Amino acid sequence: MNEATRLDAVFSALADPTRRAILARLAEGEATVSELAAPFGVRQPTISKHLRVLEDAGLIRTGRDAQRRPRTLVVGGPLEDLDAWLAPFREQWERRFDRLEALLEKKTKTNPRRKKQP
Repeated sequence: MNEATRLDAVFSALADPTRRAILARLAEGEATVSELAAPFGVRQPTISKHLRVLEDAGLIRTGRDAQRRPRTLVVGGPLEDLDAWLAPFREQWERRFDRLEALLEKKTKTNPRRKKQP
């Protein structure tokens, strides 16, 4: 799978609010399908479909722990690819905010507010 296809899969997986919530939960630690389904009030097959999309995108993995099959968040991988793709946009906005901050500081120094007289 090339980088563009991987990013498409990640963006597609992250487009759904339920899947983003699942990722946020898995960032706290591993969980089973039933543990992940509980807060959403949906049946396990529905959550399983979401988990399949997340796993296909490489964002989570399924483990084997005796009778359980806990899901865990994949550290690095597709999230690092996404972060690298977003970096130029982040840098551009940081430069804009830095310029805005400098402008506001300049305006404050050249045009201080008058203190109110009692």
